Amino acid sequence: MKVYNYTVIFEPANEGGYDVIIPAIPEICTFGETIEEAREMAEDAIRCYLESALEANEPIPWDKEPSLERIAVQI
Repeated sequence: MKVYNYTVIFEPANEGGYDVIIPAIPEICTFGETIEEAREMAEDAIRCYLESALEANEPIPWDKEPSLERIAVQI
């Protein structure tokens, strides 16, 4: 059994809860009412994606760490 690690971003949603973004696998779209639920949903979505890719002999994506910075805009 192999362990895969991916950077995950939990973005607070306007309506509450958290949208989950996985930069290395943009096809994944998931959500959680709490950060804990969002984390569980992300883990499950990644697992399903990887199992499907392995079964279809498709390449496994490498992790991508996003570059985050704050930009000040003067108006």
